[in-house]
Amino acid sequence: MADKDSKVPKRSAKHDISADGDVSAFLRQVATAPPPMNKTGERGRLIFAMDATASRQPSWDQAAAIQGQMFHETAALGGLDIQLVFFRGFGEFKVSRWTDSEADLQTWMTSVQCRAGETQLSKILTHTANEAARNRVNALVFVGDSCEEDIDHIGVKAGELGLKGVPAFMFHEGNDGVASFAFREVARLTRGAYCRFDAASAATLRDLLAAVAVYAAGGRMALEDLAKRNGGAVLQIANQMTPE
Repeated sequence: MADKDSKVPKRSAKHDISADGDVSAFLRQVATAPPPMNKTGERGRLIFAMDATASRQPSWDQAAAIQGQMFHETAALGGLDIQLVFFRGFGEFKVSRWTDSEADLQTWMTSVQCRAGETQLSKILTHTANEAARNRVNALVFVGDSCEEDIDHIGVKAGELGLKGVPAFMFHEGNDGVASFAFREVARLTRGAYCRFDAASAATLRDLLAAVAVYAAGGRMALEDLAKRNGGAVLQIANQMTPE
């Protein structure tokens, strides 16, 4: 893919931060995101969206191997319903049914082979907004490494999703400048968060997925309880929480 960095604002060297810095910034943003509006006894609902274009196969396999953590960490909160959404190939856009089963999600993810194609982030945002119009959605998680779409159009779709009260948590693999700019804008417009990671960050991705799942199922207080048990990345969130 051609380098598109010239199309977006450059960050000066003094504002450049490491992957660890991006993770810390992401955790701070999660702590200040609006709490999910679950009624007592309601399950959390999370859309788990991924880029399944050709470059994504190693990270797709990695995510498939660790996705169960989202279910494990939310079981005591009343559970979590997840919908898998992905794009790949020539305009291929797939949406699963909602499930509360780790086995279902594992089966779906391990059956997917990534295929060359262009990104379809705007479709992800539109689909999530449509789902939220039908029934509450507590959060969107997106994992991707590039963005080949019109950023102004993506901004409009992100704004529409933000009006539905659904924060988007954008996990960015790699250092693509255009993707970084687009994903940060989506996070800002939806009051979500952005985090950069690399292919070797399996533990970081696992902790971040679990943290957002717990947020979707139980809010910030649930994250504090998780932090007491697990520490690490989740503890960094809890240390910056404010009472709901």
